[in-house]
Amino acid sequence: MESIINSLPPGIFDWVIMPILIVLARVSDVSVGTIRIIMIGKGYRKVAPFLGFIEIFIWILAISQIMQNLNNFVYYIAYATGYALGTYIGMGLENKLSLGNVVVRIIMDKHADDLIQVLKDNNHNFTVVDAEGKFGDVKIILMISQRHLLPETIGLIEEYTPHAFYSIEDIRDVKQEKLPGGPNPIFKHLSFNHKKK
Repeated sequence: MESIINSLPPGIFDWVIMPILIVLARVSDVSVGTIRIIMIGKGYRKVAPFLGFIEIFIWILAISQIMQNLNNFVYYIAYATGYALGTYIGMGLENKLSLGNVVVRIIMDKHADDLIQVLKDNNHNFTVVDAEGKFGDVKIILMISQRHLLPETIGLIEEYTPHAFYSIEDIRDVKQEKLPGGPNPIFKHLSFNHKKK
C-alpha cells in the first residue's frame, strides 16, 4: 500500500484521494447513524446497537485522518461534505426500506361506499366513523398499515376518492390480537355513529 502511495504524483494522495475517502467514510457512517436513530424510534432494539458499532468504527477511521492532518483544509471540507451527503442518503435509504407501521386517516364526504368496498376487497383492516364537518356529514376511515404498503393504499384513495383529505403518521407499536379464522374483526367491521346533535 505504501509503495502505491509513493508512486503517485506529489500531493495527489493528500489533496485528492484521502479527501474522497473521508467523504465516503462520512457518507457511510452518517447514513448508518441516520438509519440507527430511525430504528431506535421504531423499536428495533436488536439491530440499533450493531449499527452503532459500525457507525462509530467508520467515524474513528475518518476523524483519525483529520487529526493527523490538521493543516489540510480540504480534509475539513471533505468531512463536512460527507456529513451532509450521509444525512441525505440515510433519509433516502430509510424511505426505501419502508420500516414500521403507519396510521392513515381519511376524511371524505358521506359517499364513501366505493372506497370502503375496495379496501375490503384488498383485505385492508380499517374502522369507519360517521362524523360531522364544517360543510356537513363526513366519514372518517382509520387504518393501520405497514409502511411498505402505503403506495398501494394511497393509490386506492386517490383513485376512488380523489377529493378526500388524508394524513399519515408513523406509529411505534401496534397490538392487534387476531382471532382464529381471519383478521381482527374490530378493524374490519367496527363502525361508530358519532354525529353531533
